[in-house]
Amino acid sequence: MFRTRQAGMSLIELMIALVIGLILMLGITQVFIASHSASRLSEGVARAQESGRFALDFLERDIRMAGHMGCVNDQAHFIKGMNSPKNNLTAATGSGSPLDFSVAIQGYEAPNTGPTSTLAVGQGAVPAALPAAIGGLNPAPVAGSDILVLRFLAPEGVPVTAISGQELTLKSGGGSRLTQGGVATPTLFGIANCESADVFAGTLAAGKITGTTVDFTRYAPQPEPTQVYRAESMVYYIGQGTNGPGLRRARANSAGVYAINEELVDGIENLQFMYAQDTTPAITGATPPVGNMTVQNVASGVTTATTAAGAAEWRRVGMVQVGLVARSAERTGTNADSRPADAAARLGVLGMTYNQDGATDGRYRTAYEVSVALRNRLFGN
Repeated sequence: MFRTRQAGMSLIELMIALVIGLILMLGITQVFIASHSASRLSEGVARAQESGRFALDFLERDIRMAGHMGCVNDQAHFIKGMNSPKNNLTAATGSGSPLDFSVAIQGYEAPNTGPTSTLAVGQGAVPAALPAAIGGLNPAPVAGSDILVLRFLAPEGVPVTAISGQELTLKSGGGSRLTQGGVATPTLFGIANCESADVFAGTLAAGKITGTTVDFTRYAPQPEPTQVYRAESMVYYIGQGTNGPGLRRARANSAGVYAINEELVDGIENLQFMYAQDTTPAITGATPPVGNMTVQNVASGVTTATTAAGAAEWRRVGMVQVGLVARSAERTGTNADSRPADAAARLGVLGMTYNQDGATDGRYRTAYEVSVALRNRLFGN
């Protein structure tokens, strides 16, 4: 009779199997970690790119409109010398007041952020000598970023069907055009035909606008080409939002206060501008602009004067270069695996080096630049 032999694994075989299993598990874990890190980085890149594109879209659209005054732009009105566009609001020319519609575009330069400069993440200073209205913004502008002010009449106007004293009757249903884009109760308006333009304070109710301290006698209702617009005085800047710094746009009311402040795009960390000026050194009726943008400066290089002479320098601006830094919403990894080793030297914004060496948040950052021509300053308009 044969004795049944007991089968099994030896201790050495068991140890070898455990080692092989551990190696396989380690490999699977490493693959999972690498895949997860790549996924986070890919998502961070996508979010940063999305934020950058949205921010540029907002900026381009409004920059192009600077100086829009209906049929005839502000620069052409000025050259004609017919006291138009007339600003019926109290604001000194060139002062930086939100109500100074004699200046369609105006900028404020953060110190040491021009070409050839280097700015470290989270460092820098707020532009100096800011007007009180901008200095009082809440949330406040962050350090190291430029500030841009734009003034114009909104793209869509409403035909005026009747004028009685200081009261304008609008085309039926047209009043809704004046409350679009987040301004439910507008108080700043512009009226224009193809000869004159006035900016004034007023109230909108029941399809009528009642102006204050404005003379409408030089305008005639339809069929004359008389239209009324919402007047826009806005400031673009970087301020703290729901998820750190973001691109913000604040709109002024007739009291000269930036009453509507909205975060347009989060994840925008830095904003820089440069301005191209017409070759003509002093734009007048005798010396109109020639349309050649041969002078380029940061805002402080255009002028820091808050006078009529300063306004004249800003009137020469016909193109704006925009540069911004967008960052991912969340950490995408360690600083080392979020960017190449020499990224600090390669991430530039309009000639300024944006140094990430001191950043410890592990976020992905990328820079975008675009040149925007002011549609209402193009030669021949």
